[in-house]
This record gives sequence, structure tokens and C-alpha cells, in this order.
Amino acid sequence: MKIVKIAKDSPLHGKVSPGADLKSVNGHRVIDSLDFQFQNTEPVLTLEIADGGKVRRLEMENAPCGDLGLTFEEEKIRICNNNCIFCFVHQQPKGMRRSLYVKDDDYRYSFTHGNFISLSGMSEADFERVITQRLSPLYISVHTTDDELRRRIFHNEKLEPILPRLKLLVENGITLHTQTVVCPGINDGDALKKTIDDLAVLAPGVDSLAVVPVGLTKYRERLPQLRGFTPEEARDVVDMVEAYHTRFLDLLGTRFVFPADEFFLTSGRPIPTLSYYEEMPQFENGVGMTRKFIVDFNRRKRHLPKRLKRRLRLEIVTGRLAEPTLQKELLPFLNRMTNLQARLVPVDNRFWGETVTVTGLLTGEDTFRTLKNSTADIILLPPNCLNADDRFLDDVPLNRFRADMGRTVLHGSYAVVETLLHAIDLWEN
Repeated sequence: MKIVKIAKDSPLHGKVSPGADLKSVNGHRVIDSLDFQFQNTEPVLTLEIADGGKVRRLEMENAPCGDLGLTFEEEKIRICNNNCIFCFVHQQPKGMRRSLYVKDDDYRYSFTHGNFISLSGMSEADFERVITQRLSPLYISVHTTDDELRRRIFHNEKLEPILPRLKLLVENGITLHTQTVVCPGINDGDALKKTIDDLAVLAPGVDSLAVVPVGLTKYRERLPQLRGFTPEEARDVVDMVEAYHTRFLDLLGTRFVFPADEFFLTSGRPIPTLSYYEEMPQFENGVGMTRKFIVDFNRRKRHLPKRLKRRLRLEIVTGRLAEPTLQKELLPFLNRMTNLQARLVPVDNRFWGETVTVTGLLTGEDTFRTLKNSTADIILLPPNCLNADDRFLDDVPLNRFRADMGRTVLHGSYAVVETLLHAIDLWEN
């Protein structure tokens, strides 16, 4: 592992040069930063380091937190060897930023970041490492437990049977959170029931299952023909899943399987209470986000002022899917505040296509087109439409978007009350 930076307070500062290679810790070869953390636990460490053409052994006392102040070269991501019929990477136009074309299937990032993986590219040594180093929990894209159907969905005839691999991990103490991306007419209906039944047998090792509707863009030339869920079909999926809840609560002590929020929003079914989602095991998968937003807003809205010092015209950007919820839960309260004129601005997604309605896939171009005649004093963007570098998916930077709008544009957060308080404070002061 190449060392690219050494902190000044590191015991290796001045002894090792940036660019040196860490070969082993206490006689154990290290292959990445996660492996280093696992091996770096003893009170005394013996490091084998290749530096300047020489291999040296350094012995030192370990820091209490096991941090030697080393920054390593970024590891190469393990790429997916499947071609899923609904893979989002394949549903993008040319010319996007390179990171959007990376098909991550890396168990290390599943452990550290909650990324969903297929298990298909893992060797026996990889499984042994996961078990030995207790890389738990992992997040697994199952999609179906019917192996023949799974091979068709993954477009991979060499795909190993999934249940024995899940069972191996569970029997060795690895907790799994699973998902099935459901396509109408393919892995719904009886196939979905089989998936739920098969995975429930592995509970509590398999801790949860999220049922997520397929997401389709307009860029599907030469790809398998798929369609989204109608409101009636979305309602049927919710009914099927909830039919399991009473039995699972008695048998497993948990609902176990959870429909994604999109099924409720598409079908027009009421969003369940917060307790429905238990410990929110699939929150980042879009399961329970809507209810959590409503609850957090209702708990914190008393901190908003009843009256603003001067009139503020506020526009809140959203995707079409969230519009009805925000219109019902957010707008009535805001517009009771004296001197605040708040309105929602839903953005139609021309870039990805009209079937894409979530805020996380809004582009700068579509958002600007919708807002270009805005008369707002402040515009609030949703929290998930920008990346860590403050760029929209079409690479429009936030600073350029602000300049083109010619008015104050704030990037919101999931803590919506705090975002609103910030906007008000900025306007009044």
C-alpha cells in the first residue's frame, strides 16, 4: 500500500517518506486501508516498509486509537461483472462525469458506505476475509432468489446461486441488509413472494429486505424493454408486503420487509407512521425518508418565527414525486408566517425523462429552465441534487447556477427547519 501523506504528529513522520509502500503489519500482509485498520490493533507494531529502494522493519508502540497518521493511495474500486437489465449506469447519455459510469460492486464499500453489492465478483478468499475481519453489516442486491430468473436479471449465466452464499455469511455472524429492485411482470408477484419467504428463513442474519421499484430513464435504446409501476400495481405491491407484517411480527419480532416510499407516493397510499419503519434499516434506500422528513419538521417547526421583519418571497425546489407531500405537510404552516410568501417549484425532469420524478436526479439545466423567470428573493434547492463538489448531475456547478439566477440560492439540508432558519437569518440580517 502506497503511503501518500504522513501527519506531522505521526510516529513515522521524518522516518518514512511519502511514496513509500507499507508491506506488512506484525507479519501480516496488508492489501488496503481497511485491512490496515484490522491488523493495526496490537499495542506494539512491527511495520515492514519499502522506502527508497530498501525494505525496512520499524517497531513502535501503537497509538491508543490505532491511528498512525498515515494516508494511503486510494484503492481501485472493484467493478461489477454483471449487466443488470435495469442498471442505471447503462441508462445514461454520453458525456457525463466519469464517476457516474462506475459500476461499483465492492464489498469493502458495502461495509464502509452501505453500497449494495451482488456478491458475484467475490472469491473464496474474499468471503473468508469478510468473515475473519467481521465486515458486518453488508448490503446485498438480491433482486430474486430464483437463480434462473436472477441470472436473466443480472444478464450473467455464470452467476452463482445466491442463497448458499447468503447462508454462509449469516452462519458466520455477518448481518445482511438486502434489497430487491422490482420490475413489473418480471420479479414481482409470485417471484417476489418467493424472495421474501426465502430471505425471511435466514432472519435475523438477514436483518431486512427493501422492495424498491425499478427506475427508468429515457436512455434505454438497445436495452431490455421495461416499464414502471402503475398506481394500481404499486398498491398491490404494498398490500402484498404488508400481508407479511403480522406473521413476521409474531414469528421474527420485526416487519422484516419494507416497501420503498415511492410505492406509497405512486399509489396514493398514506405514508406509514415512524414506528412502521422500526430502526430505519433501509433509510438510505429510500425507505422511511418521507415520514422521517414529516416528523422532523413537525418536531422542530415551533422554532420558526411567527412573523418575519420584512417580506420574503421563498421558492422551494422539488421533484414531482415529493410535491404532494410537501404541498400538504410544509406549505400550509410556512404560509401562516407573517411576511413569508413560500411556494413549491416542482421541476419536470426533461434530462432523464418524465418517468424520473425524484429530487436526487434533478439537473442544473432543468432546474434553471424552470426557475429562469423566478421573482423569489431566496431559492432553496433540495439537499440531494448536488454532489460533494456542489455540482448537479449534468456537471453544472452551484456557483455558476447562482450567477445565472442572479439571486440568492441556498442548498438545503434534510434538517429543513434549520435550513429555513438560515434563509430567514440571511434575509433579515
